[in-house]
This record gives sequence, C-alpha cells and structure tokens, in this order.
Amino acid sequence: MNFLVWIIVGGVIGWLASIVMKTDAQQGMLLNIVVGIVGAFLGGWLLAPLFGTGTINQNDFSIVSLFVSFLGALILLMVVNLFRRGQVR
Repeated sequence: MNFLVWIIVGGVIGWLASIVMKTDAQQGMLLNIVVGIVGAFLGGWLLAPLFGTGTINQNDFSIVSLFVSFLGALILLMVVNLFRRGQVR
C-alpha cells in the first residue's frame, strides 16, 4: 500500500511542478510520476539537509517533506529545460 501512495504523491508533485514550469502540455501522466519521484530523490539529496527533513521517498509525509520533494521536482525540470532548450523558462 505504501508503494501506491508513493506513486500517487509523486505523480501529483510532478504534475504541480510541470504546471509551474509550463511543461504540462508536453508531459503525460507517466512522466509526471517519474518527475515527482526523481525530483524527490534530488530534493532529498540537495535540499533535505538544509531543511532538516526527509522526502516522500523516505516515508516522511509532512508538509515540509512534500515541499522539499516539490522543489526537487522543480530543479529537475529546470535542468531538463536547460539541456533541451538552452533556457530555463
């Protein structure tokens, strides 16, 4: 059951990040899930020590961990846009 919640929350985080970065029309549901989960890993590696919390990948479902996972997804989309288009947007 934990895996299903992880997929759903990762999908929502990826979807929200794609809306903020205006890449939602280019992404499908599967890519939103991937962006949310990989972004949470990235947020856990880069940002979690700064905020002193975990991420959704570490079974920490607090507001701060969701925010860190969301920021990680935003960073991931910024890097992808930088390499694909040469600009962050």
